Amino acid sequence: MGGIPVQVLRGGASKGAYFLASDLPAGPAERDRLLRALMGPPGRRRIDGIGGSKVAVVSRSTDAGADVDYLFLEVGVAEPRVGPCGDILAGVGPFAIERGLVPACAPITGVRVRVLGTGEVVTVHVPTADGRPSYAGDTRLSGVPGGAARLRISYPGADGPSLLPTGRVIDDLDGVPATLIDNGTPMALIEAEALGVTGHESATRLEYDARLRHRVASLRRPARALMGAVPRMCLLARPADGGSLSTRTFLPDRVHAAIGVRAAVGVGSAVALSGSVAAGLVAPVADRSVPRDVLRLEHPSGYFDLVLGDSPSDTSVVSTARLLLDGRVFAP
Repeated sequence: MGGIPVQVLRGGASKGAYFLASDLPAGPAERDRLLRALMGPPGRRRIDGIGGSKVAVVSRSTDAGADVDYLFLEVGVAEPRVGPCGDILAGVGPFAIERGLVPACAPITGVRVRVLGTGEVVTVHVPTADGRPSYAGDTRLSGVPGGAARLRISYPGADGPSLLPTGRVIDDLDGVPATLIDNGTPMALIEAEALGVTGHESATRLEYDARLRHRVASLRRPARALMGAVPRMCLLARPADGGSLSTRTFLPDRVHAAIGVRAAVGVGSAVALSGSVAAGLVAPVADRSVPRDVLRLEHPSGYFDLVLGDSPSDTSVVSTARLLLDGRVFAP
């Protein structure tokens, strides 16, 4: 028959081409040359390939604590390069089941995914029926049209002293109360009103507020000293659009247009900590069609849903995936 087996899935808010590692060359240089040929030559149109830039390479894991190994590659559009930037993790669980790497166990199959490059083992909880992933459902993601079956992605969490680096729920940053938390990425959580803003502003407006950015930078310094790492600064406020909590995240060089996955997990963990800045601002989701276990974080470009577990460190991400294509792709 020829060609190389491929599935195209939407995983979360992105889509990508998913391959078994055994269907690709073992050597990275030869593999990357082939992927460039399959996806298409550089340029926005990529008409002589399947298009897109995101690729997942999946195999049975050699780690006893994982089911599959996952390598993410981004085949550059502007230039012919391959690099590990971005993520389509939500599709890895369904793909592993579709390809027989993990047996389905209805109604939910947990697929333990070792992320190559970080070594992290993440569990993707996939709804399954009749030996296959279930894709139909009414869970909606910000920026994704339509609904799909709900996936949960559980990241390895921190407990005890590592979750709160200072051992305190509230720390003082130059007179400003803050919750310093690290559940995968260091975060300093501050009530927006304490810095003279609502926490509902657009990212662009915050970018152009020189006074605010200077103040945030000045608070990052004592937070860094207390945490031993450079934290992301996140301003929190009561929700404005029916969610649970409003977030505005400051990276060292810019204001985030949304919120990163691990930053969101950190905020969710803080919500579960009595007395934290986040816990004092959270509200129930207004939309009654949203499951009651969902914590919805508002951000400048939409929302991000989480599910809180039995402990502050047990916070999982709500996502969806959909199989778009199952076939073979041919190199020129």
